[in-house]
Amino acid sequence: MKLTIRLVGAIWLSVLIVIGGFAFLQIREERERLVDDLKRRAVLVGEGLKEAIEPQVARDSTAGVERILKKFGTARRGIAVYDRFAGLMVATPDIAPSLPPSLPEVTDAVANDVVSQGFRVVGVRRAYVYATPLTRDDRAVGALVVILDAAHLEGAAWNLWWSNALRFLALALVVSLIALVVVRSSVTQPMAKMSEWTKSLRAGRYVPPPDVPDANVFGPLAREVAGLARSMQRARAAAEQEAALRLVGESIWTEERLKQFVNLRLAGRPLVVVSNREPVSHVRKGGRIQTLTPASGLVTAMDPMMRACGGVWVAHGSGDADRETADARGRLGVPEDDPRYTLRRVWLTKEEEHGYYYGFANEGLWPLCHIVHTRPVFRPDDWAHYLAANRTFAETLLDEIRDAEEPLVLIQDYHFAPLPALIKAERPDARVAIFWHIPWPNSEAFAICPWQPELLAGMLGADLVGFHTQYYCNNFLETVDRTLETRIDWERFTVTRGERVTAVKPFPISVAPGFVDDPPQRTREELLRELGVSAEFLGVGVERVDYTKGLPERFRALRWFFERYPEYRGRVVFVQLAAPSRSTIKRYAELALEVEQTVREVNEALGTVSWRPILYLARHHEHREIWSYYRHADFCMVTSLHDGMNLVAKEFVSVRDDEDGVLILSRFAGASQELRDALIINPYDLAGAAEAIRTALEMPKEERHARMTRMRYVVSEHNIYRWAGLLLSELSRIPVETPGVKTS
Repeated sequence: MKLTIRLVGAIWLSVLIVIGGFAFLQIREERERLVDDLKRRAVLVGEGLKEAIEPQVARDSTAGVERILKKFGTARRGIAVYDRFAGLMVATPDIAPSLPPSLPEVTDAVANDVVSQGFRVVGVRRAYVYATPLTRDDRAVGALVVILDAAHLEGAAWNLWWSNALRFLALALVVSLIALVVVRSSVTQPMAKMSEWTKSLRAGRYVPPPDVPDANVFGPLAREVAGLARSMQRARAAAEQEAALRLVGESIWTEERLKQFVNLRLAGRPLVVVSNREPVSHVRKGGRIQTLTPASGLVTAMDPMMRACGGVWVAHGSGDADRETADARGRLGVPEDDPRYTLRRVWLTKEEEHGYYYGFANEGLWPLCHIVHTRPVFRPDDWAHYLAANRTFAETLLDEIRDAEEPLVLIQDYHFAPLPALIKAERPDARVAIFWHIPWPNSEAFAICPWQPELLAGMLGADLVGFHTQYYCNNFLETVDRTLETRIDWERFTVTRGERVTAVKPFPISVAPGFVDDPPQRTREELLRELGVSAEFLGVGVERVDYTKGLPERFRALRWFFERYPEYRGRVVFVQLAAPSRSTIKRYAELALEVEQTVREVNEALGTVSWRPILYLARHHEHREIWSYYRHADFCMVTSLHDGMNLVAKEFVSVRDDEDGVLILSRFAGASQELRDALIINPYDLAGAAEAIRTALEMPKEERHARMTRMRYVVSEHNIYRWAGLLLSELSRIPVETPGVKTS
């Protein structure tokens, strides 16, 4: 209430000052206009009569003067003639009784032979007096006086004051009402909702957070209160989870446990993650800036870890609106509504991005490591851009850790093989790890790369090299053994090159137990209605359009299934969420056409007017959208032809808190080593994949429940927080060289 009174009072005072100021200026301008009008009329009358009256005054002809004045005098315009002694000779009847014996203007005109004018009270009325000398032989023989009624000047001023007063009242009332409505809708009501939300959280009842109003209207307080409430809810949920785990004697890693572990083990040392992919990108669509979460397994895994640990994430700023949303150094808080870590963007030119990312990394290293029948391409120019981009990232990273003591640096993936050595050369006290998210092929296959020694030497600059599986670690060590002069300890899995020792260990990556913090409340019926389909069974696939994912093979297996088991036609719909990827690379553009053609062939061969077997949605999907598909699908297909881990399989399992649904998983995905209760298939075996689909649809509910329960336990226990804790624990134990001190 006090706020409302102060706001309304401030509005009224502001309106009063503005209206009063404009009224003062308006009245002054109107008075000047009216005075100028009086002067003009007086001059016209006075100068017009002067020539006719001067001869009469010179002859002392009072009668002649009276005749002239009688013609031109009116009730509001008096005329008088004075002699050379400033004495009244003749005046119009209306003004004569009111004239004083003498007028200063007349005396001035006669004595000085000049026009004299001014305002004066004549009788009881305010008048404008204009006196012009009457001359003969260049001598003043009298004066002609024009007296105009000026009482209307005061009336005009009062009328303007009154009209502006009414305007002030109307404007103040309207603005006050509008302000009260805006305050109520934009401040009072949101504050009340936020207050109710925080009360609910304090009472232990979870409710979805209210929408935060426009920060320009509501100010930073709304964001801070919302962030505080979210933090309180997370802390309560973490405490409840920890208490439940203690009761059952479990030692599952949680976000809170990782946070406490980092605080104790790192002891305030900063953590920096480096990747090509950024956790959020900003793009301009329809004249507005939108925030997107890239379709990336790396982002799915690393973002929850960074939210728990804090620190800085250095990544390539690829969005066309990224510069507009970051500060001068390319930094911004993530998540934007509740910052928990810092994103530092690195800017690359189009030529650098094309050569480093699309060229060497994704036309060279990606197909080389995956070995899925796409020949790797290595160009000297791409290699040069790859090295230049790594140096750019190194400069940015070194700037972030310039004032830090013994920082921890986690370098992500095949884009940054040279980066560990570049960092160690400048900061030997930094603990550096590189995690390779894709497979590492056997030594014969990797020998295809013309710059094999340089890549290995760069990676061995790290203190720790991590892979998904022990098999990839063994391949890496064999490649190093055949390429560089090193000593390999096969018992401890370390490589010694010169005085540097690098540990090589497996760390199977995973996802957070909760795929999204606040799942959408969308039912299966609503999802099917939005898709415009009617189906008894729903299958789902979620991938980037990449030749490692086996999309054509998957759709051919679906065709085989419907042809072999026609009783499922019209009853099963498979929805493929396909995020476009690397479309500027020829092989990916060809793949996109092949996938679309395969879908079209299956739908044309099997579909009807009211049913299509495959619904292909080729666009970017946010995690909240994907959640509904995972949650309501009867089966999920992951048909990778070769994959380091594949987190889609683990995402699907993490969402299924109903402990239902069936996972069909390729044996060539790293996740198949952990998720043994999935239906493991060879994606090249179309008949086998089709049989797995039938098995998934006909599997008894008890078996689905048992399988999903066991897989959920695996994903819950081996989650991203455990992955981060084990990796950081291993890295923090490694002795590093401190400037000026030699390690033994």
